[in-house]
Amino acid sequence: MSLQIFRTKHITSDNDIDYGLKRCLSTWDLAFLGIGAIIGTGIFVLTGIAAATQSGPAVVVSFIIAGFACTFAALSYAELASAVGGCGSAYGYSYAAFGEMLAWIIGWDLLLEYGISVAAVANGWSGYFSNALSAIGMPLPEALTKAPKLGGLINLPASAIILVLMVLLIIGVKQSAKANNAMVCVKLVTISVFIAIAAFNVNPANWHPFMPFGWFQSLPDGKTSGILAGASIVFFAYVGFDAVSTAAEEAENPQRDLPVGIVASLVFCTVIYIIVSGLLTGVVPYTDLNVSSPVAHALKLIGFTGASALISTGVIAGLTTVMLVLYYALTRIIFAMSRDGLLSSFFSEVNHKTKTPVRVIVLCGVIMALVAGFMPLGDLAELVNIGTLAAFVLVCLGVIVLRITKPEMARPFRTPFSPLFPMLGMLSCGALMAFLPTLTWLRFIIWLTIGLIIYFVYSIHHSKLSRVNELA
Repeated sequence: MSLQIFRTKHITSDNDIDYGLKRCLSTWDLAFLGIGAIIGTGIFVLTGIAAATQSGPAVVVSFIIAGFACTFAALSYAELASAVGGCGSAYGYSYAAFGEMLAWIIGWDLLLEYGISVAAVANGWSGYFSNALSAIGMPLPEALTKAPKLGGLINLPASAIILVLMVLLIIGVKQSAKANNAMVCVKLVTISVFIAIAAFNVNPANWHPFMPFGWFQSLPDGKTSGILAGASIVFFAYVGFDAVSTAAEEAENPQRDLPVGIVASLVFCTVIYIIVSGLLTGVVPYTDLNVSSPVAHALKLIGFTGASALISTGVIAGLTTVMLVLYYALTRIIFAMSRDGLLSSFFSEVNHKTKTPVRVIVLCGVIMALVAGFMPLGDLAELVNIGTLAAFVLVCLGVIVLRITKPEMARPFRTPFSPLFPMLGMLSCGALMAFLPTLTWLRFIIWLTIGLIIYFVYSIHHSKLSRVNELA
């Protein structure tokens, strides 16, 4: 068994395999998938919260630090996406580089990242949608907009939007990409409106003091503050670019298009985050931004009520694309793990008509709809962050390991300055993990422990690699 857990998966080019998924995504589709996943909760919610409670106006620096960490990881993702491929993202890369058990751990980790992210964003979406209905005189009963723990019966809008996205993903990935592209355009227009207005209403006095919380400090209640703590929180804003790599088996030219989609979406969104966070803390004092919709709130404070309503519309579109892309990524990772035998083969069936894994889409949709409807998930962004950062560390390490163990492997895209950039990615992402609270680490360890139990009880005995070795 000690050798079994380290068995690695043979690398096969995405151009040489066909698992029934439809190749229909262009470079633009992939880039827009990345932008759709990244620009959402981070820019519309976390920017203000991080500024008010963690970094002050220096939230710009927090975004730059988190952006650098993600850039190193993105370059590593781009190399492995072009060379290893597969719809399993970091799970598949780890399978090729480190062996089966570590691949299972990272796959299990990604299920937590994407599943909790979708449910959490659905809760935020519900708040904006309910406010929009109230604004036009059609408010929902409070019992239908809050989880039982918060005094309601069910958060109905949160559950409903996930079920709507479930239907969209079942219909087909190309149709889902078209819907995503349209909503991305809506939120980019929204952001452009904010930038155009805010640029002419900046009060430089709002940027003083620039670093009210310093670089890092531990608080008596166990929480942290400062620029570095802010970076570990706003990192959530970057979660999503890695979801592009799960589209490898539905991309028209994965070896060329995946690296472009991953890097282009991250660079574009990083620039947007820096501009918006700088303007946001310039138009109003950072102490006024600890609200659920800081961008819309800031415009309202400086007298642009109409623009504030437009921003709210963009937020609804923005959060919808985040859920759509993360939901898509979750189903493809489960599909890949099932195809390898680590999860039941029930989940790797592809519908012949829609060319989509309908069973796993429905199962994920129903579970996430229940979680979003009955559980308040506002505190789980940190849990998502630690899972994502762990995946990024392993992807960066995977580049280094595969350069050594498989130097002959074709690499259409090569991470520049390797192994320096992958090592910097490991160090920066590892450092951001260190700044997360102790309770977050405890929850993460519990989740991984449950995963290891499942692996040794089921997965190790049903792995297709195990069957291949037995036949050999």
